[in-house]
Amino acid sequence: MWSVRGHWKQMEKTVAGKCLNQFWSVLLPLCLFLFISALFFDFCGLKQGVLINFSARAPKIFGQIHPIVDECVGQYIYVHNLPSRFNDDLLEDCHSINQWYDICEYLSNSGLGPQLSNSGDVDDFPNKSWFATDQFLLEVIFRTRMKDYKCLTNDSAMASAVYVPFYAGLEISRHLWGFNASVRDAVSNDLIKFLVEQPEWKRMWGKDHFLIVGRVTWDFRRMPNNESFWGSNFLRLPESENMTILGIESSHGADNDFGIPYPTYFHPSHDSEVFEWQNSMRRKRRQYLWGFYSGEMMNQCRASRDKCKLLDCAFDKKNNCKTINVMQMFQNSSFCLQPTGDSFTRRSTFDSILAGCIPVFFHPVSAYRQYLWHLPKEHTKYSVFIPMNYIKEGIVSIEKVLLGIPEQRMLAMREEVISLIPKIIYANPSSKLETIEDAFDISIREVLQRVKEMRRVGRGERSTVG
Repeated sequence: MWSVRGHWKQMEKTVAGKCLNQFWSVLLPLCLFLFISALFFDFCGLKQGVLINFSARAPKIFGQIHPIVDECVGQYIYVHNLPSRFNDDLLEDCHSINQWYDICEYLSNSGLGPQLSNSGDVDDFPNKSWFATDQFLLEVIFRTRMKDYKCLTNDSAMASAVYVPFYAGLEISRHLWGFNASVRDAVSNDLIKFLVEQPEWKRMWGKDHFLIVGRVTWDFRRMPNNESFWGSNFLRLPESENMTILGIESSHGADNDFGIPYPTYFHPSHDSEVFEWQNSMRRKRRQYLWGFYSGEMMNQCRASRDKCKLLDCAFDKKNNCKTINVMQMFQNSSFCLQPTGDSFTRRSTFDSILAGCIPVFFHPVSAYRQYLWHLPKEHTKYSVFIPMNYIKEGIVSIEKVLLGIPEQRMLAMREEVISLIPKIIYANPSSKLETIEDAFDISIREVLQRVKEMRRVGRGERSTVG
């Protein structure tokens, strides 16, 4: 029997079915549209060099999901896991590294060396960030810093650059004296054989690889076809020439070779220590016009009497040139001479900058063609240049040249030197500076930029580096 109640139930089922069909006909296309949109934006983000993660938990504001941006894209570095004979074994056998002195004690504190204490005479070392750092231990210091680099990756396919933690300087130090060429070349040749067998090498044939050398360039650039010459052939190998080489001294004729600062004695743990030291050097009263230790200008310095401070380090029987005396001399001098010695560069260039002392160079390769990433291109802003032949031929007097610089210009140059201090120091690996880029940070940034440009050129694009 027909009833009103039954009729309405039948109508409700019909309407509900139609509504449900309409609901799914709208929802399914909408879900498909959102899914395709997510893929599209994810692809665009990757293409522009920004990795956008839609799957990770992200903060919601008014119901919207905000993607997480990977700040390490373009900065990832892969570290080769080398056999220990290329690094750690050298430290274990540290007594054999240098035949002139035992380097083992300088390996303490991650290669920074023993901590220096205040002498009590002046505020030379005002905090615990001063160490007796050996000038040839940059390889160890750099590797320690790399272990805490913020963008390390175990996936070499993600890496923008590949770091090779080979202690090239420590290794060649063992064999520089009294060994034939085959012995001097053996370990570095074995390293190259190891690298070229790795899949990472084949991606760019080593052009995305970089390593640190902690000795001067000629220790690794023996003249070809003459095995009796000094050093190894490591940096003359074709495979080495593919890699980016960072060293305390570069070969200005090699376009893959870049100079980075020698390690100084100052390794701050906090930004405030850097700022305090800079202010201390600004306030420093400088007793001497110029100062230096050892070199061909000793007679001119002696003739200058009270205007020049000389530390005679020849044979140094009285230990005149210990760290505190060198730093005091630099701090008390307005200008510090940086003549060439066994090589074009000197660690004292960076010690003098650290002390706020204006460096005086006698050869352009001593700094101007070396430390392109860390020192200003306009070298007259922070230094004085006197051609060495002018000194040897007696054409100029160092004292007269320096006295001829107006006081206001000298003060501006000193301020420029003091402003360079953060760029030429290596922070303590046990901590992290907050706002300051130190020598390590600048070096890594420039390596990544260099590899990026090589990739760009490799794809046939025009380089943006002038």
